[in-house]
Amino acid sequence: MITIGVVDTMFARYDMGGAALDELSQCEGYNRSFRVIRRTVPGFKDLAVAAKIMIEQDHCSIVVACGMPGSADVDKVCAHEASQGIMMAQLMTSTPILEVFVHEDEADDPDILASVFDNRSRKHARNAYWMLFEPEQLVARAGSGERQGYGNAGPLSS
Repeated sequence: MITIGVVDTMFARYDMGGAALDELSQCEGYNRSFRVIRRTVPGFKDLAVAAKIMIEQDHCSIVVACGMPGSADVDKVCAHEASQGIMMAQLMTSTPILEVFVHEDEADDPDILASVFDNRSRKHARNAYWMLFEPEQLVARAGSGERQGYGNAGPLSS
């Protein structure tokens, strides 16, 4: 059975891991073709090592790594460093880790921010499923300007 990992943080102001798990539970083959495991770490700087452990010890075929950088300048620098760690973990394990960051200052309205958290977490969880089981879904959307979190940007006309 294939294993999909979801790792999230306590620091995020939304249950991103819960949204990702809920989305994956709606995918065909859940608990038959694949299972999902979840880990939670304190903050987004801890995501890379947790994802690497999930790949190496829990045999995850892909990991969805969810976190929320704060709005301060130091948070943006730390988010960049965390992103570098996630990229390094992918290269070290030859396994995809989908980085799902929602920056606290993406919206001033808490309701809009919550919808961004939910949408981005769910869409990246679905992307993970497609990468493993239905890659043609991604190919069909190539160049379409599809986004996670907000409305799609749409394709550019030639």
